[in-house]
Amino acid sequence: MKYSKDIREQGPYDVVVCGGGPAGCAAALSARREGLSVLLVESTGQLGGMAVNGLVSQWLGGRTQEGEWVVGGLFRSLSEEAESLGCALIPRLDPSRKYHPFGWFNWFIHGVPLDPFRMSLFLDEKMCSAGVQVLFFSRCVDALVSEGRITHAILSGPSGLAAIRAKVFIDATGDAELASAAGCTIVKGREEDGKMAPSSLIFHVYDVDTSDLTKAIEENHDPKFRDLIASLREKGIWNYPYDIFICTRLTQEGEYFVNTIRLVGVDGTDPFSLSDGIMRGRKEVYSLLEILRKYFPGFADAKIKAIAPLLGVRETRRIKGDFVLKVEDLQNDAVFDDTIGFSMYGWDLPDPDRPSVQPFVNDEKTGFKPKVKKGLYTPLPFRIMIPDKVTNLLCAGRIVSVEGQVLGPVRVMAPCMAMGEAAGMACLESASQGRPFYEVDFYQLKKGLKNHGCIVDVEDLPVINPRIDQI
Repeated sequence: MKYSKDIREQGPYDVVVCGGGPAGCAAALSARREGLSVLLVESTGQLGGMAVNGLVSQWLGGRTQEGEWVVGGLFRSLSEEAESLGCALIPRLDPSRKYHPFGWFNWFIHGVPLDPFRMSLFLDEKMCSAGVQVLFFSRCVDALVSEGRITHAILSGPSGLAAIRAKVFIDATGDAELASAAGCTIVKGREEDGKMAPSSLIFHVYDVDTSDLTKAIEENHDPKFRDLIASLREKGIWNYPYDIFICTRLTQEGEYFVNTIRLVGVDGTDPFSLSDGIMRGRKEVYSLLEILRKYFPGFADAKIKAIAPLLGVRETRRIKGDFVLKVEDLQNDAVFDDTIGFSMYGWDLPDPDRPSVQPFVNDEKTGFKPKVKKGLYTPLPFRIMIPDKVTNLLCAGRIVSVEGQVLGPVRVMAPCMAMGEAAGMACLESASQGRPFYEVDFYQLKKGLKNHGCIVDVEDLPVINPRIDQI
């Protein structure tokens, strides 16, 4: 049916950023740093995206296992400031130990664990001090497009619909909500059948005995407890569709986030599917916790601290621009003149039907043994953020123009911040001069990013210990 209604217009702004996750937060801070007026729109009541609302409380993909920075700029500065305020940890690994609770394998691409509750306040304060206007409890539901440019993002909030005018827009929603509404070409899930990677429901526990847990891992050389799970499955105790256990320590001793549950068949763009998935997930959290308490070392006294209010959705829509970053590019260590950052992460996009299987990776007890090899670093060309059909929109985060499996190393939080920071900086030239994003001067953009501590050139990347050349 057709529906028509007069709605209020708000703005104008130089930049509207839709989505307050890592990409959106970095984009808003970066654009504001350039002197632009910025509205940051977030559908929930707190910033931080999956790290906060999804309790995936570790910023991954931005450091080597030796603690050197692969993603600089805002990711590094926010990490260091958050650590100084007690919101996060930047672990320093002991090279004499094979296992550690922040990722278990010593060659694991090292993340920045954080306290999601304090992080939400930290990000509030960063936006307020920068002068970014934040609009919570609102999401993009449509777009008005004229002559190849978005003129307004249509938002839905508690007071109804509103049309927000801006010169340029950034879609950091994770689901390409604005790009899709604006008519850009979209791919959803696998191109051959549309199936999407399993979703997770993360929960945090406390009162875990780290020494018992570590001792068992060191004795059995099995951080994911594959053998124990296989034994429990044979006894009819473990009846889940996944075969591995994943947990890493948070900022406080004895507190862990459990990233084990894999929910197949969830469509992150369908609210009915999401509703079914999160209800299934919550039920599974409690049944899984009972098994952990009875059978897993260190978890006898574990208690739930929090269950994520949002599902951890790995993929939904992504744009298909004039340029698509391909698996072949990563296999051949392709170098791009418009690279605005890098990711330090491996293939990580589980099979839609087999949630413990990575299509490009054999995940064995000894570590990652790739079926499809790629370089240690994944470049992030600016062009992957440029959609077709409209000229004043950039897309940052897991919605960029890449082949499906390339999402694995691209979708994690540190590279999302790198993309967001570049997108926000690129808004100055486009908003002030009316220039399409595909005409942005990449060389000047890279120069500006380097001035802010970003790593944009291959020669500036840290030398990597060859122990992780299997990733």
